[in-house]
Amino acid sequence: MASLAAVCLLLLAVATVAVTASDDKIYVHIVPHTHDDVGWLKTVDEYFYGANNSIQHAGVQYILDTVVDELQKNPNRTFIYVEMAFFVRWWNEQTDETKQIVRKLVTETRQLEFINAGWCMNDEAATDYNAIIDQMSIGLRFVEENFGPSARPRVGWHIDPFGHSSQMASIHSQLGMDGFFFARIDYDDKNQRLSDKTMEMVWQSSQSLGAAGDIFTGVLYYFYGPPPGFCFDVRCSDQPIQDDPKLFGYNVDGRVASFVKAAQEQAAHYASNHIMFTMGSDFNYENALEWYKNLDKLVHYVNKKMDDPRLEGYNADERAAQFLFLIREQAVFYPSKHIMLTMGSDFNYENARREL
Repeated sequence: MASLAAVCLLLLAVATVAVTASDDKIYVHIVPHTHDDVGWLKTVDEYFYGANNSIQHAGVQYILDTVVDELQKNPNRTFIYVEMAFFVRWWNEQTDETKQIVRKLVTETRQLEFINAGWCMNDEAATDYNAIIDQMSIGLRFVEENFGPSARPRVGWHIDPFGHSSQMASIHSQLGMDGFFFARIDYDDKNQRLSDKTMEMVWQSSQSLGAAGDIFTGVLYYFYGPPPGFCFDVRCSDQPIQDDPKLFGYNVDGRVASFVKAAQEQAAHYASNHIMFTMGSDFNYENALEWYKNLDKLVHYVNKKMDDPRLEGYNADERAAQFLFLIREQAVFYPSKHIMLTMGSDFNYENARREL
């Protein structure tokens, strides 16, 4: 296990840091995100406006409002967004001035990145092939028409569908995605992968297409949420970073130690020394300031504690897609797999049974 001094933290979707196969550092890539169901307990429009919060508190318009505001305050802050059904609703209400600000965040500073970018994050069990292609096309066309080809997503992001199909992996590969990440897999499969350090692989999704259907695939460690104790959303009760020693409750040392421990735990199960922390969850970032203020502090104090001169004052404008480049380019063997998991009711019922 890496020593505490060998953990580096970067508040970026990814960071361009040269590593070698012998590098014993752990590079933690913080990925701020929100998962916004396009219809679940409420209608799509209720979720967008924040209506009927007695059913579930969620208002996507406020997420996008506050994230855009906070990204402008610090060029090192990043965010990924997935569900175009909500983004288009929000976009259509914005002034020309705000749209220009967002275009700059997407195409120039690269702080806001579209991931997956279908109309929704489609199910993989009950969906029709043509419907998947249609909904992905609607979202991707919107991105192309409003932000240009440089904003085209390079990462597939299916963190919440219950089960995964080789066809969906094949579709992502044929859409030009460089990688595919998800969270829900069978308990036995995940436990075996954790033991074997095969949480990342090259999914050979189509024997007929051959290499054209291959896609780098990663299974997320903490489902799709942050490490335990590090949720800084209004819905969470985790402690903030209290960094004024003159005030009661100073906790920087303890919080840094807990974060380093979480990074070491996750890194022990992955073949690469680059790991991803998904900082967000369902309908998070309605008050983006609360997240970013604490993440800024966390990055500062972890990097300071690590005493790595290469990272002092580090500034970059990379994207989440670069995370894939870093882990794929390392001299690490990633296993190949033709068929992975079952999809549909067998998967759902088995996991549900174990959770009872």
